[in-house]
Amino acid sequence: MAQELSEKELLKMEVEQLKKEVRNPRALISKTGKEIKDYVEAEAGNDPLLKGIPEDKNPFKEKGGCMIS
Repeated sequence: MAQELSEKELLKMEVEQLKKEVRNPRALISKTGKEIKDYVEAEAGNDPLLKGIPEDKNPFKEKGGCMIS
């Protein structure tokens, strides 16, 4: 699709995208970084990658072994 558009049309699309992006609310990384860190630390106890999955609730646990005779 981009190959079919002229350079002028591509630049217009880029300007429109930049106009949309400039309206996005911005926040300081010092504030949002702390919020993300606090959230991750608060939810660490519920994270199955850190805590593990109980054997009785693990849907991927092998039900039985393979028997070769």
